[in-house]
Amino acid sequence: MTMPSRLPDPYVPDGTSANLADILERVLDKGVVIAGDIRINLLDIELLTIKLRLVVASVDKAKEMGIDWWETDPALSSGARRRELAEENEQLKQRIAALEAGSSDRPAEREEPG
Repeated sequence: MTMPSRLPDPYVPDGTSANLADILERVLDKGVVIAGDIRINLLDIELLTIKLRLVVASVDKAKEMGIDWWETDPALSSGARRRELAEENEQLKQRIAALEAGSSDRPAEREEPG
């Protein structure tokens, strides 16, 4: 006696077979978005809201969709880290220049001989 399966039959077009690599290639090529919100309310008072967003796609597909956060995140991109250091250096140079300009306006303090 066989038990009926609870899972639906996998989608396989007639005359073709799909293996895991084919499915993964298709998912990365087309992209998959999974989104969901969880809200817990008590008497019309919002206690908790969780928003879930998951995008699975290839890098090329993500760039095509306008998702490129890894290029600007200094933790993930060496170019972004260099840009962040250059900006930080420029800000420090400006602060030093401002401090030096402020100190040249004031009369020089002299130490009195002991």
